Amino acid sequence: MTFNFSQYRDQLLFVPLGGSNEIGMNLNLYGYQGKWLMVDCGIGFAGDYLPGVEIIVPDISFIIEHKKDLLGLVITHAHEDHLGAVPYLWRELECPVYATPFTAAFLSHKLSEMGPGKKPAIIPMEAGGKVDIAPFALELIELTHSIPEMQAVAINTKKGVIMHTGDWKFDADPLIGPVSDYAALKKYGAGNVLAMVCDSTNVFVEGESGSEGEVREHLSKLIGECKQRAVVTTFASNLARVATIIRAAQDAGRVIALAGRSLHRVVAAAKESGYLSNDAEFINDREVMSLPRQDVLVLCTGCQGEPRAALTRIAGGEHQSIRLQPGDTVIFSSRKIPGNESKINRINNRLIQGGIEVITDKDYFIHVSGHPARGELKRMYEMVQPKIAVPTHGEPRHLHEHAKLARLLGVKEAVEAYNGAIVLLEEGEAAVIGKVHSGYVAIDGTSLIPTDGDVIRTRRKLRDDGAVFASVAVAKNGEVKQVRLAAPGLLDAREDGELLEEWEAEVARIAGSGKRIGEEQVKEQVRLALRKIIKQELDKKPVIEVQVLKV
Repeated sequence: MTFNFSQYRDQLLFVPLGGSNEIGMNLNLYGYQGKWLMVDCGIGFAGDYLPGVEIIVPDISFIIEHKKDLLGLVITHAHEDHLGAVPYLWRELECPVYATPFTAAFLSHKLSEMGPGKKPAIIPMEAGGKVDIAPFALELIELTHSIPEMQAVAINTKKGVIMHTGDWKFDADPLIGPVSDYAALKKYGAGNVLAMVCDSTNVFVEGESGSEGEVREHLSKLIGECKQRAVVTTFASNLARVATIIRAAQDAGRVIALAGRSLHRVVAAAKESGYLSNDAEFINDREVMSLPRQDVLVLCTGCQGEPRAALTRIAGGEHQSIRLQPGDTVIFSSRKIPGNESKINRINNRLIQGGIEVITDKDYFIHVSGHPARGELKRMYEMVQPKIAVPTHGEPRHLHEHAKLARLLGVKEAVEAYNGAIVLLEEGEAAVIGKVHSGYVAIDGTSLIPTDGDVIRTRRKLRDDGAVFASVAVAKNGEVKQVRLAAPGLLDAREDGELLEEWEAEVARIAGSGKRIGEEQVKEQVRLALRKIIKQELDKKPVIEVQVLKV
């Protein structure tokens, strides 16, 4: 049944379309007086259930239906899971996009790769500034994260204030950007905040998330101890860590090569915005092999085992320029995102088999999270004092634990949302009151395809059960003359040749029996015969394609 939004026109609504079933792929909608405000529009990693796909984005069909009432998209910060979907989805929205200078510079580099067609004009916002998008009056609040200009958004309306935290942590030594604006958070406290929509990533982690300053000390020491070539991989969008690695390499007297397009993008945006000095110089990755191994550090993408990332190609010996040798060191200055463990482990094993030393955050203190642990969440709730807690940026287990923590900290109402949930933000009545369509769309090369469509289902069958291609020769009078089969991914053409011949004879017999039939009927008979034979003999359900050739 269609939800009647007109009944709630004068009340505040929150509708997440991404990031409230998973960590990443954030897309949040706030509704008031018949208008909508979008906060963030990010990507997520695809799992093995989507063969051939690396990236997914939220299904935005709901807000496309209401695009005339969509006032704008506010980007909290320049991480892919908060803005990476803009190049893929914006042309369906065509709304104003608001971002601070660094975030705008980073997004502009991404948008330049969109190809021909209309692109958004980014409306600049000052970090910590204000912008009016009536009926929403926004005040940005600077918070520490692993990238500059992370902005919480205080959404002021006549019905109350919503504090949308985005990603954040409390770090006294963030290295890039200022410390969190505690005064602004406290200003909104003391009962002035109706609801806080807050990061849940590290809700199971006790204490504090740790400081980037400490990571720099440990990385500098570790890189200085590497005897041969050093390779460090991290999230390209973690500019604080990128800056740390650059400084550590310089301290060790090594020249730096960047490997990975997204690293070049973030470094360019950081230089444009003044967050990286222009004297930070890099060699081309084609120069790496011509220099002494002990004089080079390669900073590369691929810390999550992404198939086309630089580290994956380096580990597989497929990179166009860079080759590793026994005695070299690869440092993972990152954590494993849930779901990526098997891909990362494959890379680790391949490196170790090649005589490469692999170092992770389990071995040395070389990574801290950009998200709040329980101690930081407690401090945030003490400052903001919301009447309603709405956990986001997490899997259901994170959201549930966050809701329990909020209640423990004295918040009277905590709503566990999910992608597509319509959450009423009303004191004393906060609840999920309905749902809209939500889901995921796969980025397949340059195309957007449904994750539950025929293309993906066929790929799964091809991966799991292989395929059978049948060529059927039929005479003009309808008589089946010959059947030839190929079964890639199901049978070996040489080792299983006799079995294929038996199947060919059986299918020819079945299709050739009885009265003469049309081409489509021949195809269906052959398909049914093969399906039955293969199920009985191999208990498999491959993709079956039949071609009829008239002779």
